[in-house]
Amino acid sequence: MPGAHHRIMTSTLGTVPGRFRLRHGAGFWVIAAAFLAVMAFSTIPTPLYSLYQARDGFPTWVVTVIFAAYAVGVIASLFLIGHLSDRTGRRRMVLIAVLLEIVAAALFLVWNDVAGLIVARIVSGAGVGALTASATAQLSELRAVARPEEGPRLAGTVSTVVNTGGLALGPLIAGAFAQLLPQPLVLPYAVFLLILAVAAVAVPLVPETVARAQERPPYRPQRISLPAEARGAFSAAAVAAFAGFAVFGLFTSLAPSVLAGTLHQTSHLLAGFVPFAVFAASAVSQIVFARLSTRAQLILALVLMLSGLGGLAAGVLSASLPAFVVSGVLAGAGVGLQFRSAIAVAASLAAPDRRGEVLAAIFLIAYLGLALPVLLVGVALILWPLVTVLVVFVAAVVVLSIPAGLRMLRRT
Repeated sequence: MPGAHHRIMTSTLGTVPGRFRLRHGAGFWVIAAAFLAVMAFSTIPTPLYSLYQARDGFPTWVVTVIFAAYAVGVIASLFLIGHLSDRTGRRRMVLIAVLLEIVAAALFLVWNDVAGLIVARIVSGAGVGALTASATAQLSELRAVARPEEGPRLAGTVSTVVNTGGLALGPLIAGAFAQLLPQPLVLPYAVFLLILAVAAVAVPLVPETVARAQERPPYRPQRISLPAEARGAFSAAAVAAFAGFAVFGLFTSLAPSVLAGTLHQTSHLLAGFVPFAVFAASAVSQIVFARLSTRAQLILALVLMLSGLGGLAAGVLSASLPAFVVSGVLAGAGVGLQFRSAIAVAASLAAPDRRGEVLAAIFLIAYLGLALPVLLVGVALILWPLVTVLVVFVAAVVVLSIPAGLRMLRRT
């Protein structure tokens, strides 16, 4: 939960007479469901890129540009508005995020050439950037009021599951729609437009958990703080976060192209299943190994990441579907633990009153990792074949991950 200084509201503060409000316990599950819906919607296009590509005839590098537009939206939103729920209220920021996703869904339906896809992905990314910190904090605060004796563990687990689990569900749902139902470039967005509309109605019924100040301080973008006394350890955590999200970016942008082009698999369900498996492995590993020490998690993360990346290179070189899928699962599990460890190391470097700023820097660098390597892969695909580019990508991520992991190990 960002910042210990926030004033948490009781169940009566901020309630407007005559206006219905859910109890905090029910509100917790409404926010969790809205969080899940937004994150799932954000990855709906993953298995559909190949359909857009086949329909419009654009090359694979254009897919990386469309995907990177999403990360640009997230980064801009994190920097400009992601922190404003501390002052304007959690509920309002969650509702804004849901409304942005509704706009994105409408754009996918009515303007789905390349330019429209780029704009829709930027808007979708902006919604995710507005939502992530706000919903995570609100879940913690709602649960603290509803079950004060419980402690933060359940709220933290639910946040992890709906965040990463939502990212996992999106491709699986879209892949199933594309495989089994007509109009694969229409129906998934229409269904999520309805789901998001329900969320937009339900979120305003949730109690607010932050008391808004009578006098608002002047607006400023998210402050980014790098601890000068621990730059080496911070840079290691940042590089680890960057490298981990680069793996996520690869699977959510290019997995369907690899399956269709290199592995000769045309199943839309499979194109959705592979990114699902990567994200699901990330979520499960964070939950299953949560009780391990940061040091043990970091060692396991390195082993899983390196095994997965090695398998990924072997899978594309040998055109082996099982190797590609298994390596994705291993890499995803490793990325989940590596990012969790990077967050823990970064948080330990800052004083409590600067922790939010340090974590903001880590998240921004992580999302740069989601966008920049994928864009570089796109540029490389103009010049070299996909298999060569993927092997070089794997080597680059390994070169980044090993020194960063070893330096973080020394810190822990």
